Amino acid sequence: MRGLIAFAALFVAVLGKETFEGHQVLRIFPKDGVQLSLIKDLEDMIEFELDFWRGVTDVSIPVDVRVPFNSLQSVKIYLEFQNIEYSIMIHDLQVMLDQEQEKMKSTAWGTEPRNTDSYDYANYHTLNEIYSFQDMLVAENPSLVSKIVIGQSYERRPLNVLKFSTGGTNRPAIWIDTGIHSREWVTQASGTWFAKKIVSDYGRDPALTAILNKMDIFLEIVTNPDGFSYTHTSNRMWRKTRKPNPGSSCVGVDPNRNWDAGFGGPGASSSPCSETYRGPSAHSESEVKAIVDFVKSHGNIKAFISIHSYSQMLLYPYGYTRTPVKDQAELHSLAKKAITDLASLYGTKYTYGSIITTIYQASGGTIDWTYNQGIKYSYTFELRDTGRYGFILPANQIIPTATETWLALMAIMDHTYKNPY
Repeated sequence: MRGLIAFAALFVAVLGKETFEGHQVLRIFPKDGVQLSLIKDLEDMIEFELDFWRGVTDVSIPVDVRVPFNSLQSVKIYLEFQNIEYSIMIHDLQVMLDQEQEKMKSTAWGTEPRNTDSYDYANYHTLNEIYSFQDMLVAENPSLVSKIVIGQSYERRPLNVLKFSTGGTNRPAIWIDTGIHSREWVTQASGTWFAKKIVSDYGRDPALTAILNKMDIFLEIVTNPDGFSYTHTSNRMWRKTRKPNPGSSCVGVDPNRNWDAGFGGPGASSSPCSETYRGPSAHSESEVKAIVDFVKSHGNIKAFISIHSYSQMLLYPYGYTRTPVKDQAELHSLAKKAITDLASLYGTKYTYGSIITTIYQASGGTIDWTYNQGIKYSYTFELRDTGRYGFILPANQIIPTATETWLALMAIMDHTYKNPY
C-alpha cells in the first residue's frame, strides 16, 4: 500500500509539471526598424503565449523567443510573410529539459554531502540543497561566515544572505546577488561556487584577503526562493515571484522591474500576465523590499552586483533613462577591465556598457536604484551563454562559468577596495 501511495504521489508530481514538448526557441534577425516593430508586435499577441528569452533591442541584436507548439505554425507564417529572417535555436525544449532532469537525478542518487568539500558544484541543486549548503558553510567557517535572514518571501521562505566578515562593525561592504530571476539556474549555481571560493581563497589570495580585512561581502544566492522552488516543482521556465495578482489569474511580478527607479516607465509591463510585469507599486515584492531595507539600514555598501543570465554582458546604469550616470567614464573602464580579465581564462567574449545602450530600455531595475542610493559601483552581469542553450545551460558549464565570472568580480571588488569614496 505504501508503495502505491508513493507511486500516486510521483504520478501527481509528474502530471503537475508543465511540459514544453514541441516548444521551439526561435532566433529572429531584424533587418531594420520596420521589422523591429513587427517583432515587437508579437509581444502583444497574447494568444500566441510567447516567452521572450531575449527581447527586442536593436537591429544588430537577434531576438530569442520560446514559441509553444500550438503557436509555431502561426508565428512562422507571420515571420515569413513579413520577410523576417529566423532560425530554430532549440528544436524541442522538452528534450533539453529531460536531459537536465536526468543529469540531476543521476547525481542525486549518491549520498548527501557531509560538508562543503563534497558538495557537487558541477551540478544543479534544489532550494533545500542550497539552504543546507549555506548552513554547512557557516558551520565550517564560523569566524568568517554568518547567515543573516533579511526577510521572508511571499510563501514565507527565509531570504538568506551570507555575510563574509573578519570583524568590525558596519564596515564598507560589497553586495552580490544571484537568482533574482528564478529560471536563470546558472546564477544560483555560480553563487554557491562563489561562496566556497571566498572561504577557500581568504588567507591564500592576497587580493581577496586584503579586501576582506577591510570590507565585508554579502551574498544572496537565492534572491527569489519561491520562483526557484517553482522552477523545480512545476515550471522550469518560471521567471517572476509567486505572489498572486488581485483580479488576474496570472501570478507573480518581475522582481527586476519592481524597484523605485523610473518605476512603471518603458521597458516594464503593466500587465500581470507579462514576464516583465512591474507589480502594483515600487517595492511591492517582499523579496525586493527586504534588499531595499537592508541596503538603507546598512548605509555603507560600496559595490552592488546583481547576477543574471544569459547574453554575456556586463552592464552599469542606467536602464530607465538615456542620461548617462555621472560616473560613466569610470564605470565603463572598470567594466572593460573586468570583462578582459574574464576573457583571459577561456576567451569568453562579453559586451559591456550602460543597460539602455547595450540591451534595451528597462525601468524599475535593481542597479538603477542602488546607483541612485549612492552606490557607485553598481553592475549587472548576464552570464553564459549567448543563446545556444539560453536558460538551459548544461551543468558541465557551471564551473567554467563561475570561474571566469569570479575573475571579473575580483576586478570590480579590488577596484572598489582601492578607490574608497
